[in-house]
Amino acid sequence: MEVEKTPREELIEQRIINSETRIFKAVFPGDTNHHNTMFGGSVMYLMDEIAFMTATRFCRKPIVTVSSDKIDFKHSIPAGTIVEMVGKVVRVGRSSLDVQIDVFIESMYRDGRDKAISGTFTLVAINENKRPVPVID
Repeated sequence: MEVEKTPREELIEQRIINSETRIFKAVFPGDTNHHNTMFGGSVMYLMDEIAFMTATRFCRKPIVTVSSDKIDFKHSIPAGTIVEMVGKVVRVGRSSLDVQIDVFIESMYRDGRDKAISGTFTLVAINENKRPVPVID
């Protein structure tokens, strides 16, 4: 038996689909450390930026990052690769939401890709006084 969704649940489901954000970046030597891999801090900066864009696209309100959950660095990101970062809303609260960021790496010259890094960011919608407001009116 199929459970009927509320209008709010349907709205959230559609906004999650519409707000998924994908960004690609080529990793050049200027992006890397002495191991010829991308700086971890640079990756975290980009992950937070993608989380911000995803959350903003979801609620279309001013938004700030309030925390990041465990960020798993499973594979290093070498120079000369293409990075795809995918942001998806995975939890919607009253004034906050969680955005899962997955980072994939692929060679420029052969097929296939691997998930390199994943993490979750919590963001809060705010008003002009920097006070929390509902993510959905």
